Amino acid sequence: MANLKGKDYIETQDLSDDELQLLLDTSADLKAKFRRGEPTQLLPHQTAFLLFFDKSTRTRNAFEAGMTQLGGHAHFLDADVTQISHGETPADTGKILASMGHGICIRHDLVLNEGNKYMREMAESCDVPIINMQCDVDHPTQTLADLLTIQEKFGKNLKGLKIAVSWAFAPSYAKPLSVPQGLITLMTRYGMDVTLAHPPGYNLIDRTVASAKSNVAKSGGSFQIVDDMDAAFKDADIVYPKSWGVYDLMLARQAAKTKEEIADNQKACLAKNAEFKGWICDEKRMKLAKPGAVYMHCLPADRGSEVTDAVIDGPQSIVFPEAENRLHTAKAIMACTMRERPF
Repeated sequence: MANLKGKDYIETQDLSDDELQLLLDTSADLKAKFRRGEPTQLLPHQTAFLLFFDKSTRTRNAFEAGMTQLGGHAHFLDADVTQISHGETPADTGKILASMGHGICIRHDLVLNEGNKYMREMAESCDVPIINMQCDVDHPTQTLADLLTIQEKFGKNLKGLKIAVSWAFAPSYAKPLSVPQGLITLMTRYGMDVTLAHPPGYNLIDRTVASAKSNVAKSGGSFQIVDDMDAAFKDADIVYPKSWGVYDLMLARQAAKTKEEIADNQKACLAKNAEFKGWICDEKRMKLAKPGAVYMHCLPADRGSEVTDAVIDGPQSIVFPEAENRLHTAKAIMACTMRERPF
């Protein structure tokens, strides 16, 4: 039987099928108890440190509320006002926090080749679970909630279902690559037909694409990349259109040191995005998908750019049940990694 006690949760690709199933089963059980008003104080008096290098709404609240419901305390840390901002290493920070609590959860997602590396360096230095709340490679708490939501809608056997993971236009900021990367590496493990669509230049990290291809060889699903949003939506059961940054410009952000250089990088990304304003999820595109297709998004969605109000607020949208599931999967991850057996 799977046991995640003490194990890090950095990428879903790191976990076995049995371990993922344990998390899904635990999420469903915790959700049912939450709906019935039953207490689930599985981590009494335990502390989880929530270390953020980026802004958050759903993730922070899912982990803070989730830890409270588990009977423990979630301690919010803004990296900018810690000694990390003065150069303290991941190893030193990890050793200190691990000595004071029971788990460390980290969001570090905006710069390629930094966040995932940071988490793994910290994991090597301490003996409590490191939980990835989003990095440059994966958003494994989001995609686990996505998977739970899809199973609630379509059942546990997902073989043959088509999911369209598509880039969409956004004028707000250059968003991380981690959500589409997390989706293609997780959904391909469940026998789904995964189509990734994006304009030229918006490619993903090579190793995540390689993992998706490897996964379908084992699961019996399929994986393809197209440069046409309409082609991706055609006959899809699930559409998941969201924006992410231009790969080369996101990579170049590593060299940006000053606020001015970072701002210039953002402007360049947004200028490139503006060349593809037609990549929007609207009612016309939804009609290309199957009649019973659902619209998903990790939120926040850029309304009027990534998606129209008619779609996100319409009958095919399941974004708000999807967002609620962030709470239950966050609880499951903490309960399973910080306790011998959740029940």
